Amino acid sequence: MRTGIATVCLSGTLKEKMQACAIAGFDGIEIFEQDLVTSPLGPEDVRKMAADLGLGLDLYQPFRDFDGVSPDLLKANLRRAEAKFKLMARLGMDTILVCSNVATATIDDDAVRAEQLAQLANLAGDHGVKVAYEALAWGKYVNDYEHAHRLVEMVDHPNLGTCLDSFHILSRDWDTAPIESIDAEKIFFVQVADAPKLSMDVLSWSRHYRVFPGEGQFGLAKFMGHVVRAGYTGPVSLEVFNDVFRQSDVERTAVDAMRSLIWLEEQSAKWLASTSAEAAAGNTGALRRRYPMELATLPKVNEPAGFNFAEVKADDTAQLEKLLGQLGFAFEGRHRTKDVQLWTMGQARVIINEQAAQHAEPAIAALGFDVDSPVIASARAQQLKAPVVARKVQADEEVFQGISAPDSTEIFLCQGSPDGTAAWTHEFGEGLEHPSAGATAVIDHVNLAQPWQHFDEAVLFYTSALALEPQPFAEVPSPSGLVRSQVMQTSDGAVRLVLNLAPIQQARNEARKTYQEHIAFAVEDLVATARAARDRGLEFLQIPANYYEDLDARFDLDPGFLATLQELNLLFDRDADGEFLHFYTATVGSVFFEMVERRGGYDGYGAPNAPVRHAVQYDSLHRTT
Repeated sequence: MRTGIATVCLSGTLKEKMQACAIAGFDGIEIFEQDLVTSPLGPEDVRKMAADLGLGLDLYQPFRDFDGVSPDLLKANLRRAEAKFKLMARLGMDTILVCSNVATATIDDDAVRAEQLAQLANLAGDHGVKVAYEALAWGKYVNDYEHAHRLVEMVDHPNLGTCLDSFHILSRDWDTAPIESIDAEKIFFVQVADAPKLSMDVLSWSRHYRVFPGEGQFGLAKFMGHVVRAGYTGPVSLEVFNDVFRQSDVERTAVDAMRSLIWLEEQSAKWLASTSAEAAAGNTGALRRRYPMELATLPKVNEPAGFNFAEVKADDTAQLEKLLGQLGFAFEGRHRTKDVQLWTMGQARVIINEQAAQHAEPAIAALGFDVDSPVIASARAQQLKAPVVARKVQADEEVFQGISAPDSTEIFLCQGSPDGTAAWTHEFGEGLEHPSAGATAVIDHVNLAQPWQHFDEAVLFYTSALALEPQPFAEVPSPSGLVRSQVMQTSDGAVRLVLNLAPIQQARNEARKTYQEHIAFAVEDLVATARAARDRGLEFLQIPANYYEDLDARFDLDPGFLATLQELNLLFDRDADGEFLHFYTATVGSVFFEMVERRGGYDGYGAPNAPVRHAVQYDSLHRTT
């Protein structure tokens, strides 16, 4: 599959955008007209630079408001088009995008539109240019790709074809199956973009909220599957208008964009295989013979079986050690060659890393996941442009495969074992005596704060590299604004990551530590765990009495049980499937811990209690600073 990207997707100058696209590995680019108009580079300079970078110049765009106009305006439009065709010759480009008219169209007549498009096609032919006509979702008279293609067929000119844009098609819920009936020779260009499902006018949705494939909710694999079945072999190019992407680091955004096309290519191949008669018969080789576009796939990996460990990095570890001990974790000792500690409770393992942590307050630094084959999983992640994390090892030490997540959290891919043990723990020396009443626990979920400009990137990263599935996102009120919360998890819930996008004013105010991350541990008896922790001197997050009055009103709890909840600062939730008990510790640096108990089939996170936690933490922070 030939990959492309429109320069409008990225921040920076045209030169910076082109360099970033080459670094990310794109085959070609679309030149967005404004990027060229505002650039000090002349057309010949752009042409030479693209050649030096190994980038094709695949599309010049956009040419707006051409068809369905009066004769006088048509004459002006043809003059404008000829000027662009001459410019394209200097650039060495042969395809231009023409959008259906949204502003100046006054004649709603397909015969008139076809006649005017024919004049444009004749002019384009004189200059060796192909015109890709695209139906905008908000086009005044033409807003349906099938309508646009009918006009192309009416004109029947070799220099006029259609452009299929996934946003304009999927935002209107148009059926994509008819794409397969379009003559592949008449599909001049294909653009793709994803988007979250939003209830708003389609123009605003398009201009501000498009995202890269895998970061939204559109059925792009199906769309691309139909394009492939039609026989299309040209570029598949990203056209994404997004306010955040236009403010973010250009090279990083370009890499994220390339990752999205790699993921889309694999997902499209899977969709084709799952819907193919040949595949159903086991004849997968017939797929490649039938479709001229080759779709590459990645090393296949299963979703992680569970958390292997969580790591917190800190300079002064005294508070962390005290907190874990109060929760009932056992100190297993220090690593034999590294300045690292291991604490465990059942199968829940926490590493305290003091390496290269000078003056660093406690913060979540790494997560380990149990996978079937760490080497294969790492190879897949690297093909998806994930940076490799180097880790020094000595003889007889576990070799971890590590990659870096978008928020710089280090992700280690570990060899899982059926009994839940970890072979690397033997590298730690003898620790302290285990608490006699230690609880059995596992890591239930980890809550990670995401930088505002990399939230969508993180969703795609965990989807594509770790096979986690994004759940519907929620917005949680806090004293500083709404916090967007996105759960990523395995199908069985063994791995749950909660990605939180803090309000921008919090994310930018790092010195105040106004937003925290946490690790949650599931235990069998939370009340007993809380009592034991209290006896060890644990400082709980103090829950207001008003919360328990509201809890009683909502759930009509047994008075004795309600009193126990309030006595121990426990929070409670119930749904049709079960119940959820949990409590939080005070925060150390930017980290706190949560202990949870899931009863029945409860699968949530106590969402109604999240605003309480945010408010109490906010109040605690501002009382002490």
